[in-house]
Amino acid sequence: MARRKPHEEHENLERWLVSYADFITLLFAFFVVMYAISSINEGKYRVMSDSLVSAFKESPRSDKLIEMTTKHAEIMPGSGKPIGKMQQQPHADSEAPERRRAAESMKKVAKNVLDVMQPLIQNGQVRVTQSPRGVTVEINASVLFKSGEAVLQPQSTETLAAVARVLSQVENPVQVEGHTDNVPINSPSFPSNWELSSSRAGSVVRLFAERGVPAERMVAIGYADNRPVDTNATLDGRSRNRRVNVLILNEVAGATQEIALQEGVPLSGQPAPATPSTVAPPAAR
Repeated sequence: MARRKPHEEHENLERWLVSYADFITLLFAFFVVMYAISSINEGKYRVMSDSLVSAFKESPRSDKLIEMTTKHAEIMPGSGKPIGKMQQQPHADSEAPERRRAAESMKKVAKNVLDVMQPLIQNGQVRVTQSPRGVTVEINASVLFKSGEAVLQPQSTETLAAVARVLSQVENPVQVEGHTDNVPINSPSFPSNWELSSSRAGSVVRLFAERGVPAERMVAIGYADNRPVDTNATLDGRSRNRRVNVLILNEVAGATQEIALQEGVPLSGQPAPATPSTVAPPAAR
């Protein structure tokens, strides 16, 4: 008996509609989500808007601050950008008069020292410099002492007395520093440069006290050869390093920022100290 021929299925030409319908459904869902995200909830928007207005509502104090900032704004040359000055805090405002008084006082001290030390400044034996710490009077040791000694020479008394008159007119603390070169010393009175530098500083302080400068305002310090201002490799450099510094300290930290003098620039117009170096052959003190 012959087998029946199976019925041939017709090709379904509309199968693509299933995939197309799935794609359209997904696309519709995507746009629904996008619309939901982009839609603004009027109630939530109003609450957020009120919160922002309340948080950033300008007060009279903030108006004043902005006005001051705009008023003091400066333009940096070539940048086109305003640079506003920092708003000072109340405590800074209260310190401003004190700083101004301190600045004026230091300027007056510097001028008075220049006046009384002018002859020695001109011949290079004394230098006067301005720094944030105060006014420094650098006196070459040869003006005050004989070589290897800490007793003041008679002719140096007049020089130091002139400085003492300036110091007695102000209330600033005074720090007297003794310095030497790096040539060792070993004598019965001074076993090392430490003793020599300290004794020289003490001799100057003692004379200041005798001339009316209150002792409680002064301190004597010996640095030996540890703070050179010139090279110890030359005779001139070692001579420069043998010195006594009279530092008239600034009472208010930072007050000298208002003084129109650069740090370390000699008031006498002489060059700034050379960079210190080390190693030197022995030489006469």
